[in-house]
Amino acid sequence: MRVKLGRPSLDPYRQRFDVPEADAGPSVTFLGVSTLLFDDGEAAVMFDGFFSRPSLAKVALRPLRPDVRRIDAALDRLGLGPRVGQRRLEAVVPVHTHYDHAQDSAEVARRTGAVLVGGESTANLGRGGGLPEERLRTVTSGESVPYGAWSLTLFASRHCPPDRYPGEITQPLVPPARASAYSCGEAWAVLVEHVSGRTALVQGSAGFEPGLLDDREAQVAYLGVGQLGIQDQGYIESYWAHTVGTLGCRRAVLTHWDDFFRPLDQPLRALPFAGDDLDATMRVLEPLAAAGGTALHFPTVWRREDPWQGLG
Repeated sequence: MRVKLGRPSLDPYRQRFDVPEADAGPSVTFLGVSTLLFDDGEAAVMFDGFFSRPSLAKVALRPLRPDVRRIDAALDRLGLGPRVGQRRLEAVVPVHTHYDHAQDSAEVARRTGAVLVGGESTANLGRGGGLPEERLRTVTSGESVPYGAWSLTLFASRHCPPDRYPGEITQPLVPPARASAYSCGEAWAVLVEHVSGRTALVQGSAGFEPGLLDDREAQVAYLGVGQLGIQDQGYIESYWAHTVGTLGCRRAVLTHWDDFFRPLDQPLRALPFAGDDLDATMRVLEPLAAAGGTALHFPTVWRREDPWQGLG
């Protein structure tokens, strides 16, 4: 089969980069792939925390280690760095433990004083990254953990097929390590709730478990679409139905569409056709969103956004 060259243009979707900008109160900041910062000004929690974004050549040819220069630059820009006077990050939650999500998670937690939250694979990343046991929170599916005014409930879901590095991380993973050492581990769907009544789903991978989220509700979905464009239409429709549809989300914000071999100090671009097809994804999601009355957006990197604004 002939491989399609190039990558989708983001130009047809520019009008969808319109999540309302945050003022005061809870906000979400998109930081590439499915790295998200939920922050209410007093307590902050981060999903993934992947800032190193090594090039394709490095991933293919070398063992990987966190790029502390890029990590520190990102944390300083967010006001979460180790400098005196910067506020503390409460928790880092990898949505699963592939390198493009979790390579930096333990280092971000170590540098900020945060707790690393997830399953046993996540705990072994923390142990390999030098975190003490008291800074590791291992959870089971359906368990809720509170951080400030935020509550996170983690549900064991599935990774989008194909999972190129399946399985668990069963021993402490000490960097540098090959990308293949970062097995998927637990693929979480996370329900985020704030005492203000704001709710959101964080679905980092475009996988789903039928019935997993039944009897739950969320106003907003941060919906991972990585590899969704290489699935058939039926799969994409089922993914939407078992996430956005089940929860009754009124706004869906798409993540994991950007080329993560490119550093964050350069403009984001879509993943190449060789690995995904964002246009194919959008051809299915746009009519699904319109039919269900769900606002469909892309997030703007580094911008504090209020995805709950205007939802009533």
